[in-house]
Amino acid sequence: MSISEKQLDIWSRQGSIIQSAATYQALRNVLERDDALYAHRSYSTFLQGSYGNDTNVYADSDVDIVMQLDSVFYTDLSELSASDKANYETNRSPAQYSWTEFRKEVIAQLTKAYGSAVQPGSKAIYVAGNGGRRDADVLLVAEFRRYFRYASPSDQRYAEGICFWLRDGIQVVNYPKQHSVNCTAKHQRTRSWFKPIVRIFKNMRNAMVAQGRLADGIAPSYFVEGMLYNVPDANFGLSYCATLINVLNWLNGCDRAKLECANGQYFLFHPTSPATWRREQFEIFLTALINFWNDGD
Repeated sequence: MSISEKQLDIWSRQGSIIQSAATYQALRNVLERDDALYAHRSYSTFLQGSYGNDTNVYADSDVDIVMQLDSVFYTDLSELSASDKANYETNRSPAQYSWTEFRKEVIAQLTKAYGSAVQPGSKAIYVAGNGGRRDADVLLVAEFRRYFRYASPSDQRYAEGICFWLRDGIQVVNYPKQHSVNCTAKHQRTRSWFKPIVRIFKNMRNAMVAQGRLADGIAPSYFVEGMLYNVPDANFGLSYCATLINVLNWLNGCDRAKLECANGQYFLFHPTSPATWRREQFEIFLTALINFWNDGD
């Protein structure tokens, strides 16, 4: 007994976006004030996560905001040849400002506006909601460049991402813009089936957590999107029931080693990387999904 098409249709619908949009605008107004200590720096502010990618469901609460320092950038030169590395070092200019300073100044700006509602965490700065403003996580990052070629300032090639550091000093590198662009392209190629299917899987996950069938935190939304991004486009369509069957069957039989993150920069699984999923968590989630589907809850 599978889950009904009617229930899947309900789960496919996007959650409220009005309050999240108002929350984003309220925090953006604070972050981009002219009197901020970093106001003269080059930076950008944008949404990421479920609200940024239009895959939010009704249970989603926190609004994820990225505040990116663009005045300086950090690099990965490991894929450059020796000559290209030498060219890069010849042309580089040491930065006079750092991500660490930027983070301190942004926290001060948020605290000035929201006081004790601001709680710096290991990754993001949590800003508790109030009234019409939702809870928000502000992730402070710097531009990151993964270089593939550097012959000269006018002849270079790199993937642009973001980076930040955890409290233990570990650098986290990710590519949210590529993730968003690739998921949108996937949505278009599947004739607008992809994002509703993501929302269905997220709602199935939430229902399983609520019923005690799945531990919370096993399947973060970012990795659910990445998992489904790998499913061939032809498996999406006809109906939600048909798509769920096709997707679950494909995932159950796929070569796990070939699965990639939706950003196209990493494989989906790695045992230690903070930017990837754990293989064992995927297997737990997939098994729970198949059982949940078969039980028809």
